[in-house]
Amino acid sequence: KVLNVATGQQLLQAFFCLKKSLSDKKMMLRVVAVVLLAFLVGHAVVVEAVSLNGLRVRGNQIVNGQGEVVKLRGVTHSGSEYMCIGNYGIFDGPTDAAAIRTMASWRVNIVRVPLNADCWLGINGVKPQYGGSAYQTAIREYVDRLTNEGFAVILDLHWTAPGSTPAKGQTPMPDRDHAPTFWRQVATQYKAHTNVIFDLFNEPYPDNNAWDTTAAWTCWRDGGSCAGVGFQAAGMQELVNDVRGAGAANVLMLGGIMYSNSLTQWWNYKPHDPRNNIVASWHSYNFNECNSAHCWDTVVGPLAEKIPVIAGEIGENDCTGKYITPLMKWMDSKGMNYLAWTWNVWNCNTGPALITSYDGSATGFGAAYKAHLLSKEVE
Repeated sequence: KVLNVATGQQLLQAFFCLKKSLSDKKMMLRVVAVVLLAFLVGHAVVVEAVSLNGLRVRGNQIVNGQGEVVKLRGVTHSGSEYMCIGNYGIFDGPTDAAAIRTMASWRVNIVRVPLNADCWLGINGVKPQYGGSAYQTAIREYVDRLTNEGFAVILDLHWTAPGSTPAKGQTPMPDRDHAPTFWRQVATQYKAHTNVIFDLFNEPYPDNNAWDTTAAWTCWRDGGSCAGVGFQAAGMQELVNDVRGAGAANVLMLGGIMYSNSLTQWWNYKPHDPRNNIVASWHSYNFNECNSAHCWDTVVGPLAEKIPVIAGEIGENDCTGKYITPLMKWMDSKGMNYLAWTWNVWNCNTGPALITSYDGSATGFGAAYKAHLLSKEVE
């Protein structure tokens, strides 16, 4: 994956600046060789990233198959949760190789793909061309294109609904009617993909969106009949069991309550995983409850010392980087992983959207995110 590029001319300029400080002749020769190669062939200089195959949890870090620590920096590409249920298509925006290379130019190394349970299962009025096997094939082809370019992928159960109700929006919890079947099928199809992470449910908010109640956390883990949920909920333990029962050892993301912003008792209610391959998922926006350094330090930080935390969504509704910039610096200091919402051409304030065009032109918010990623060392 291309993480940093420079033209031959730029390298030559850098070389003349660097040569005064290079006293080692062997090092000088290596620099000359790189400069001449880039200049003569006119290609980018490619810096190889750490492999994202074989992802697993080790302590409070995520490592690859070689045991190397990885840092995941990415985006959500929204659309595959709503286009299909509206019978408009499957994706919102391009998913071809050129689009993926544009993401790579931001030093993104993971893409979160939101899914719709009805579209995956081909039920509740989804047209055949947008649901069932057609939907599953389209998702698989997108995942393959991403992973072939060196990306990791998060498959996220974003929209689901009980019974015959079409999944046209968020619900407080995954439903017992369809979510377990969905995850058994997804796990079966992707259990050999060690660079694919499963985000079991986008944003739980049981007990009427409570910040920290026993009722909310019990529902989150155990499901069943819950306050503020008008159907039988599938708890996180049940979904973990479904995935592991299908033979999949993939890393699992479990978002907290209050739209995944509250992690107050995540550790106390953590489901049992025989693979010990679970991470906490946290969503953080400037309009959330936990939007201050004090909350980060007292709620999220202590958890990040025990288990990996992936901020599956970060963003702000003011089209700037005023919130995410200090947030990212704080998460970097804690060794956390994060993805911005969203790689779509939407309104920068209400989306919030990272881009104004699929050529990668950034919004004000997106420019702040991109600048931070480009400032980081290769990881």
